[in-house]
Amino acid sequence: MSGKLYGVSVGPGDPGLITRRAWDLLQSGAHWTYPIRNEKSDSYALDVVRRSGLPLPDNHTALIFPMTHDKEKLAGYWLRAAQTVLEILRRGEDVLFLVEGDASTYATFSHLARTVASIDSAVEIKTIAGVSSFNAAAADLQMPLADTDDTLAIVPAGYGVEMLDRLLADFDTLVLLKVNAILDQILDLLEARGLMEESAFIERAGTPEERIVHDLDQLRGEKVNYLSLLLVRNSHRVRGPMVRGCRKRKAR
Repeated sequence: MSGKLYGVSVGPGDPGLITRRAWDLLQSGAHWTYPIRNEKSDSYALDVVRRSGLPLPDNHTALIFPMTHDKEKLAGYWLRAAQTVLEILRRGEDVLFLVEGDASTYATFSHLARTVASIDSAVEIKTIAGVSSFNAAAADLQMPLADTDDTLAIVPAGYGVEMLDRLLADFDTLVLLKVNAILDQILDLLEARGLMEESAFIERAGTPEERIVHDLDQLRGEKVNYLSLLLVRNSHRVRGPMVRGCRKRKAR
């Protein structure tokens, strides 16, 4: 009998946001696996769980997923990780893959699960939902993501400021993830659009190192953490009339 593979969401950083379902699985005796960037690095997802007070079990395995955009190189690491997971599953053990935030949202688990399934389609794979970083950030900032018929876009900032500028025509709230690479360019866009005061920055949401910045000018020229995001409320957006429950787009 093969074990089951679980993508276990552990939330963005606060152990109190681990769900009851994830908590039960973490104490089920299943084999823990977790991502690391290299052999010398720590696992962010594992750190969230350990700060909850749960001890690291004897049956645990780190899986290497380097920080690179080289798809061919990444595919090799996904394959090796999948093979490692399959060896454990075929011993009859359930495998938990710990995921920071939510396992369905920009998470490594989707690549791992897809690779495992491509090798052995009989493996049962389950995803345990969790709290995403932007939900936790909005709660900490007391900043609603959307209200009534508001529109909401969640995008990695790496798509570039040109696309982000276009999104402002159609969305009331932008959640910009991974802003570290082009933060100054984003700040220039927000300033040009008059949205600096309606935006907020949060880094390492829910962790002891969490940082919130409302005066975004303070961030110019700063190298911020990879685990950072911007919430942008776009009150300047021109909206069309409501017709039969649907907001019609305003002609430009």
